[in-house]
Amino acid sequence: MAVLTHVLACIFGIGSWMSINGVWVELPVLVNVLPEAWYLPSYLIIIIQLANVGPLFITLMHKWKPGLLSEVLVICIVVSTGVVACFLLAFLWHYTMEFGGARHSVAFFILTFCLSLVDCTSSVTFLPFMARFHPRYITSYFIGEGLSGLVPALFALAQGAGISSCVEVAIPSNHTHRSNATLGNVSAGDPIPFRLETRYSPANFSSLVFFLILSGLMFSCLVAFFFLNRLPRVWDLSEQKLCASEITLHSIRKIPADGGLKEGFTNFPVEGKAESCSKEDEEGAPEKVVYSWTTLAFMYVLITWCSSLMYGILPSVQSYSCLPYSNLAYHLSTTLGAMAVPLACSISTFLPSRSLAFLSVLAFTGTAFGAYNMGMAALSPCPPLNHSEWGDALIVISWVLFNGTLAYVKVMLGVILRGHSQSALVWYGAMEQLGGLLGAVIMFPLVNVYSIFKSADYCSFRCPA
Repeated sequence: MAVLTHVLACIFGIGSWMSINGVWVELPVLVNVLPEAWYLPSYLIIIIQLANVGPLFITLMHKWKPGLLSEVLVICIVVSTGVVACFLLAFLWHYTMEFGGARHSVAFFILTFCLSLVDCTSSVTFLPFMARFHPRYITSYFIGEGLSGLVPALFALAQGAGISSCVEVAIPSNHTHRSNATLGNVSAGDPIPFRLETRYSPANFSSLVFFLILSGLMFSCLVAFFFLNRLPRVWDLSEQKLCASEITLHSIRKIPADGGLKEGFTNFPVEGKAESCSKEDEEGAPEKVVYSWTTLAFMYVLITWCSSLMYGILPSVQSYSCLPYSNLAYHLSTTLGAMAVPLACSISTFLPSRSLAFLSVLAFTGTAFGAYNMGMAALSPCPPLNHSEWGDALIVISWVLFNGTLAYVKVMLGVILRGHSQSALVWYGAMEQLGGLLGAVIMFPLVNVYSIFKSADYCSFRCPA
């Protein structure tokens, strides 16, 4: 039963951010078809941030009207919406309509907003639901949450989305001067028989198939939630059967995460004590750990900081950070970086650390790797070791360690807060969303309005010596 619960928790976690991650990794295919072209990511950033009304509503309801919203019902609606939106997206993503004097992908934007609403709301609903399980299953959930980025990325790689190569193209004599100007570091009088252009390989399967796969994976998340929702009741019944009339409730009951009695227990004293019941309860409901407000505030600040780096600031400039080196460096940094998240979650299972001092040092280390990535993006399109294998290796390693270290910090903070209360996990999700929102708000004008970061075609552009 324990192994099955780990698997179900992992599948449930995969559905947390998989749909919107799937849309992002599919962008290299979509931008070649939709009328917004390369402006499409900037539109999606706005849409995703608008979807934060979902977690904001849930958080306020939890604060002012606790117990009014049914947690199970909300999750059922959220995940079902993700299944339907992914299915409709497979058939409607390419439909456009005239709006504001230009054609826009209205159907794609509406369905993407629904998927963003699903994923953003999962941060404040999925974790509190997992709080009713033993903390070891929280780690499995975080592994699944990490895989929510890796799984669609692997399908995108299999699809061949965004895979490119440099192709030699002959230059007609009447276009020589314009081509020299494009190359930048070649004088107008030098003869150039050819130039290099970036060519994207055709996808191995269509976007329709890709979104149908996402819909199927979201449906598996719904099925996993269905069975997870049944397991606690079975366990409570087994505890009730083990704790016969000769067992003293007070002698075996630990304080559960929500501070109240677990469902299935009665509230009358009886005599005696059973070893089997004590052991079951010891494994199923650890004692509540109370932290001071200053300690909680520090942990929430740390969560917000890590989330702003992982979900807002650094992803906004990853292309500027990696593409000046090579397309291979970009794909490896995204894929291996996504793999680093579930790996960090697995490490936290075998090497857990609840020391806030150690987690703070680790967060600082991850921030240092993020600063290196940001520095390379700021120096785009001519960062150090450009067109060098050493530069490729360093930027990939930096992105992997950046994701891995901060993911470990977030997982352990989630485990720590789980021992405090279920409400603490709700605020964990709220701070996670707040961090991503702040990061996106900061980076959007820098990237899209002020154009601080410069891009260039990898194949045709050559940095000056």
